[in-house]
Amino acid sequence: MILGMGIDIVSVERMRHWWNNEKLLRRFFHDDEIEAVHHRKSGSILSLAARFAAKEAFGKALGTGMRDLVLRDIQVVNSHNGKPDIQLHGTALEAFHRHRGQTIHLTMTHEHDMAVALIVIEGD
Repeated sequence: MILGMGIDIVSVERMRHWWNNEKLLRRFFHDDEIEAVHHRKSGSILSLAARFAAKEAFGKALGTGMRDLVLRDIQVVNSHNGKPDIQLHGTALEAFHRHRGQTIHLTMTHEHDMAVALIVIEGD
């Protein structure tokens, strides 16, 4: 059963302003996300924007928004073939369990100056 669904759109330009601010990046992104994005080289800012959209979409899917969530606790990872997935830590994992979630589906896309993410949370 679908427990929640969230979507978010982020301006790539907004992420471009964050790109050279290490303190800001570490505030919102898990260390592994930052490392993965840096390895993308030309698509790094697009990837960063899509990951940020996924974090916001997760809060919307919970129905709580970002209240009581630490954004670094929502980590976007990619499988060996590039499929995006979510790993939750700390505050995000606790909120997911309170919501009685069991499965998270994530899709992300970006085009020129916008990035979009959609999250669906399933549970009993």
